[in-house]
Amino acid sequence: MSSSTPSTANGTDSKTYKGERSPCGPSRVLHVRKVPIEVSEAEVISLGVPFGKVTNLLMLKGKNQAFIEMASEEAAITMVNYYTTATPHVRNQPVYIQYSNHRELKTDNLLNQGRAQAALQAVNAVHSGNMSLSGTATASDGGMMPGQSPVLRIIVENLYYPVSLEVLHQIFSKFGTVLKIITFTKNNQFQALLQYADPMNAHHAKVALDGQNIYNGCCTLRVEFSKLTSLNVKYNNDKSRDFTRLDLPSGDGQPTLDPSMQTAFGAPGIISSPYPGAPGFAPAIGFHQAGLSMQAMPGALGPLTIPSSAMTGRMTIHGMTPTTIHSVLLVSNLNPESISPHGLFILFGVYGDVHRVKILFNKKENALIQMADATQAQLAMSHLNGQRLYGKVIRVTISKHQTVQLPREGQEDQGLTKDFSGSPLHRFKKPGSKNFQNIFPPSATLHLSNIPPSTTDDFLKDLFAGSGYTVKAFKFFQKDRKMALIQLGSVEEAIQALIDLHDHDLGENHHLRVSFSKSTI
Repeated sequence: MSSSTPSTANGTDSKTYKGERSPCGPSRVLHVRKVPIEVSEAEVISLGVPFGKVTNLLMLKGKNQAFIEMASEEAAITMVNYYTTATPHVRNQPVYIQYSNHRELKTDNLLNQGRAQAALQAVNAVHSGNMSLSGTATASDGGMMPGQSPVLRIIVENLYYPVSLEVLHQIFSKFGTVLKIITFTKNNQFQALLQYADPMNAHHAKVALDGQNIYNGCCTLRVEFSKLTSLNVKYNNDKSRDFTRLDLPSGDGQPTLDPSMQTAFGAPGIISSPYPGAPGFAPAIGFHQAGLSMQAMPGALGPLTIPSSAMTGRMTIHGMTPTTIHSVLLVSNLNPESISPHGLFILFGVYGDVHRVKILFNKKENALIQMADATQAQLAMSHLNGQRLYGKVIRVTISKHQTVQLPREGQEDQGLTKDFSGSPLHRFKKPGSKNFQNIFPPSATLHLSNIPPSTTDDFLKDLFAGSGYTVKAFKFFQKDRKMALIQLGSVEEAIQALIDLHDHDLGENHHLRVSFSKSTI
């Protein structure tokens, strides 16, 4: 790296650089500002560790700045998305993280890099050391041990406030897509089993969260790997949830564990009152700055506000549905040139039935999307937050709005608000529909179905290529030529192709159905 600050090639002169620079596109190198002078290399590195491997570091102590290089751009995007909503603190001071306009850090010939390299080696040694199960050697790149489980077992100690399934989902989603959660009481302790899409997510969550308090001074998390490799959830209610299966019954308080798992974990029970206060007892003032003040990992999790479900005290525990989570999503950082209400309806419709979409009139990079229910909203958020759409990394969060308002008669709206509640394109109208079992994260490979018998592979490849997409591979299903897989150049292309070509009229009264696939070709 020739100079110690980023170049001004992007048209940002040094004056604007000191304040708010114009943001750069994603890069695996991140620029950290307002770093307190006394902060150690290890503390800066630990900002990145929950999100993936940190491969290089440059500290500019005189300028209160640092550069962190992550192993992958994906890890850097996840990290920036996370810290955008929860400002990290180091030594109780807020620090600010954004993409650098460097693609990598070249620090070989710089003085004073010895301490940074030593700190990196120490953190990565601990990191890969934690990954080895029962002390066997790990892969040389700090990779995963074979057989490490994506399922975590969580025990919450010092349970002075009720911890709901939603609170666990909110905390653990910071580290990856949470597929399933089961909560239960065993040995008078509130426990949970939580399954991630990927064992790496489970590893990062375990490293970052074990021993942390959810709220100040109470509700301490103990996190370990489970012996189970997957969970079988029978009911979606306030004790168990399968975020991939919206069709499950609520079960009316039936035990939510599979019988085979009950023997392993003890029968679930209603949590007995976790603190001595009266039912309407509200937490002490000041709790909104609570919890998860990460000591070992400065700022790895932002402050978690106590949800209203905890405020209502014991009532939640007896099966009242928590009110903390709604079915309206706020989507931000959209590309206003390319997005439309219909496009958002199609994309979010992969994860639930979209009732209304409103692109904000005076802030067109933001939209509100009303899903059929809160579970579908959570599912869409966990799969689409942080994805790239029309060149921009979008953010998806739960909105404070309960519904999306339609414009009044005669109110000018430019067609930015649309009601899709009666749409024939809803995928999840039928209870028990197969579509509930085929919900997957965005992927470069798309699943095509409802293809007419006379359609050839060349016709379908040309349809995608002619719409501007790179077709890498294609194959019909052997048993059923009504279905096929098509692999495009990137996940972003696949997302755009799904928006463009889902419900495309193929003739012979057939409209193409497009979904994300879990398979590759």
